[in-house]
Amino acid sequence: MQMTTTFDEMWGRGMGQSQGHSATASDDGASGGPNSRSSRMTQAQTMYEGLRPPYAAFDAWLKGENPGRLLRKQHEAEEVFRLTGITFNVYGRAEAAERLIPFDIIPRIISGREWARLAKGIEQRVRAINAFLHDIYHRQEIIRAGRIPVEMIARNAAFLSKMIGVEPPGGVYTHIVGIDLVRTGEDEFYVLEDNARTPSGVSYMLENRETMLQMFPELFSRNRVRPVSNYPLALRRSLAACAPAATRGDPVVAVLTPGLYNSAYYEHSFLADKMGVELVEGHDLRVVGGRVAMRTTEGYKPIDVLYRRVDDDFLDPLNFNPESGLGVPGIFDVYRAGGITIANAPGTGIADDKAVYSYMPEIVRFYTGEAPILQNVPTWRCNEPQALRYVLDNLHDLVVKEVHGSGGYGMLVGPTSSKKEIATFREKLLANPGNYIAQPTLALSTVPIFTRAGLAPRHVDLRPYVLVSPDGVTITPGGLTRVALKKGSLVVNSSQGGGTKDTWVLEE
Repeated sequence: MQMTTTFDEMWGRGMGQSQGHSATASDDGASGGPNSRSSRMTQAQTMYEGLRPPYAAFDAWLKGENPGRLLRKQHEAEEVFRLTGITFNVYGRAEAAERLIPFDIIPRIISGREWARLAKGIEQRVRAINAFLHDIYHRQEIIRAGRIPVEMIARNAAFLSKMIGVEPPGGVYTHIVGIDLVRTGEDEFYVLEDNARTPSGVSYMLENRETMLQMFPELFSRNRVRPVSNYPLALRRSLAACAPAATRGDPVVAVLTPGLYNSAYYEHSFLADKMGVELVEGHDLRVVGGRVAMRTTEGYKPIDVLYRRVDDDFLDPLNFNPESGLGVPGIFDVYRAGGITIANAPGTGIADDKAVYSYMPEIVRFYTGEAPILQNVPTWRCNEPQALRYVLDNLHDLVVKEVHGSGGYGMLVGPTSSKKEIATFREKLLANPGNYIAQPTLALSTVPIFTRAGLAPRHVDLRPYVLVSPDGVTITPGGLTRVALKKGSLVVNSSQGGGTKDTWVLEE
């Protein structure tokens, strides 16, 4: 299935076909006259089919801006990120192990009406995911009903049999969720992935907004943009609301990191600092008197809620990988006994398995009794012979992903791959078809980015962040927009050359 819908989120359908009309930016900032840089920028904008209403106030501001000033502001923003230390680590590339994540100063803008619909669909999906996780680790009604094949669960490496019968505090499995969305039309959004283990990137969302507030304070007086700065407080409150019955007094929350060399270490330390909680590593913790406790200057202090950024396999060497030096011996036994909340719960990875993803419309219907508000991308499960034949015959048109892959690694984007790359991937598919799913190449929406040559269209996705507790579901307005900075690229991951943007959700 080839999806050909195109849509530019700022200027309608014409932008992607008019790249050559972008303005040229320069430090001299010359303006005025029909051939000036600022004039050419305005002319380029008016060539598109029509400005979308959410961008009206921003567009009016942009037309009055000096391109040279914008270029200087782009450089200032990059320097802010550098001085703040907003970096990520790239594994396997010793010569450039730590990189600055690229940031673009042109915001992505979503209307309040659009966001209201998205938020409703996100909440529906997240509630269904939590219900699904509870079910597969208890009665497995969805399997009994024949809606999901038993082998999809039983043979899944992300299914944690040790979680069978375990009741997490408050009944919450996915305390923090990131739902990756792509837009393909005016009112058409697809869910690309569900991130239910340890979704990352929220620190970039917060820093992007802070940087825009510093660079362009006047924009926020012209546009009624919903705030995101309360996320750390909301996260702490949501985690505290999930504290176990063993809690005495105010819940003690901590963030567990694998350590300094983890790709998301900046985010771990950032969130711990913003929440006002301790950032700990496995060697800082031990089981004391049936509780997990952290080392302090006054001795060991029990922890009630642990926001872990360590994978299941490394969480507890006594119960999982015995070679792990990142986790805490015995923590899983304390968890099963109700002595600590682990967020997200062990075993949640099966909910963001890409083969299970293909059943999400059925999962939503089964647990909510409603039609899914947000659509899934059509998906072929390569472990099914008929699907495999179709995928092998159409590799040049499809995107093929590893079932447990992430970060843009281990995937094939057929339309942009060489014959040699396709032939190599064909061999991988034939050797282990169950390790892959395939999807059509979506014509993703584009938004403008700022370049030295002016504005240029690039493809984007959106990762809203969702907090779940017994008190309800909280969705931060907007989320993280990831942008494929390479012309024509559909891969937005920072590890693959992508960048980020501030995402504005306007008040109605």
